[in-house]
Amino acid sequence: MNASDAKFLEKVESKVQDSIKKYSLFAKKDLVGVAVSGGKDSTVCLHILKKLGYKVEALTIDAAIGNYTKVNLDNLIQVCDDLKVKLHIVSFRDEFGKSLCYMRSILNEKGYKYSSCMLCGILKRYLINKYSKKYKFNYLTTGHNLDDEAQAFIMNLVRGDMNLAFKKGPKTGSSNAKGFVQRVKPLYDISEKEIIRYSKIMKFPVNYEICPCSTNAYRRGFLNILNDLEEKQKNVKQNIVDFHQWVMSHDKRTETVNIPSCKLCGEPTSGEICRTCTIFQEINV
Repeated sequence: MNASDAKFLEKVESKVQDSIKKYSLFAKKDLVGVAVSGGKDSTVCLHILKKLGYKVEALTIDAAIGNYTKVNLDNLIQVCDDLKVKLHIVSFRDEFGKSLCYMRSILNEKGYKYSSCMLCGILKRYLINKYSKKYKFNYLTTGHNLDDEAQAFIMNLVRGDMNLAFKKGPKTGSSNAKGFVQRVKPLYDISEKEIIRYSKIMKFPVNYEICPCSTNAYRRGFLNILNDLEEKQKNVKQNIVDFHQWVMSHDKRTETVNIPSCKLCGEPTSGEICRTCTIFQEINV
């Protein structure tokens, strides 16, 4: 490794540590779960947190998307073995009895038009929270980076979902919400380009390809728009994230944390029945 690359790695690691402190994400005493997919973002996140001396365990959800999932799982097993980090694997098939693609096909046949990304997101979030509690994580980290946050903010503004747009940030949810493990984002201030360079310098065994089920994802259009804007005007994404943080810092509303439990499974939900249980009601109709 040359001096330039070594200096770059140190810079990124320092930025992650600064974000953890600036946003009060977690402390050295906490057991931090890292949601990993086998991709560059979550792998970089896991590696840096381990290197910085945090207590980490990895959690991955196997959605059974053919060879794509198999390659990612093989990579994760190698990475976690190299880092000496415990890896928890939760399978859609073990938990739900069906793969993602099979569930989507059943729902579509019955007239429920879920995209693969929407269905996968609902079910993965459900399992991540459920098993984060089982493994007694104090916090659950995700690999969301600066580009992801800029995309999400603009996407929700365009959809008119102001509530969701302004709920995003380096910490989501509440640390004292019953039944919910708070999610945090150590890579919040790290760009996609920085993560790619870090991953390639370290020669991580990661899959740089997009999920084959996400080629028509709604978010992908915003990714392309922001990348085009960034080519014409530097720091567009950073400016969007900074604006979001400025708005949040001036928000005088106080949020009362009172998250009900699903009447069927007991997991946190905004209504009487969570979206995962609703999906399986639709499948089994």
